[in-house]
Amino acid sequence: MPPVTVLNAEGASAFLIVADHAGNAFPRSMGRLGISEADQVRHIAWDIGIAGMCRTLAERLDATLIQQNYSRLIIDCNRPPAVPSSIPQESEATPIPGNLGLGDDARALRERDLFQPYHARIAAELDRRAQAGRPAVLIAMHSFTPIYHGVARPWHVGALYNRDTRFASAILAALRQESGLTVGDNEPYSVDDATDYTIPIHGERRGLLHTGIEIRQDLITEPAGQAEWAERMARALATALETCPPEQVPVPLAG
Repeated sequence: MPPVTVLNAEGASAFLIVADHAGNAFPRSMGRLGISEADQVRHIAWDIGIAGMCRTLAERLDATLIQQNYSRLIIDCNRPPAVPSSIPQESEATPIPGNLGLGDDARALRERDLFQPYHARIAAELDRRAQAGRPAVLIAMHSFTPIYHGVARPWHVGALYNRDTRFASAILAALRQESGLTVGDNEPYSVDDATDYTIPIHGERRGLLHTGIEIRQDLITEPAGQAEWAERMARALATALETCPPEQVPVPLAG
């Protein structure tokens, strides 16, 4: 299986959807890193439901989707490779035996084979748009657990940001127009340079409109929920973009 899948590569939308944790595949040689089959389908290995939701969302918006296919336990494609959580030895109190005692060469191999191809493909798409004079709005899609360390999370969806709040503010306003939602403002996570890679590197450095979106996993575990949330997010993203002045929707800076 390739590390990266691109769907709707010729999509006409300004939106570029990326999913850092869409897959939970493991190379046969790694044997699931010593975790159980049950752990492979838990949140520790991937963002449950986000791949199906993003595929439907990309179709609905005529947007390009770039997704990572391998488990974040091998290497997390939304972490700077130098930080400990890039290749975790433990995740949510679950030991990851195959990540213990890794040498520099083994870590570099995972970065080369999985991390770099994914981010190179995102960069290539943004460079292609820069050369063509096409605008880009980067949407980094994730899902989160309803309960974390025994604490229930009340949000249905959250919009994440760091230094640049332009599009996050617009999508927050649009999501709050949807009835019955509890919307998180930089919840359940926020973006920063130590814990995130995709938005700081591809969004902030290029001056793009961007946001991270977190959807609670129990809402998108099944196909019906994925379809419902794809429709909801398509409405909200379109509304948010309409509220941004044209000069705020720039062509990407070349990488």
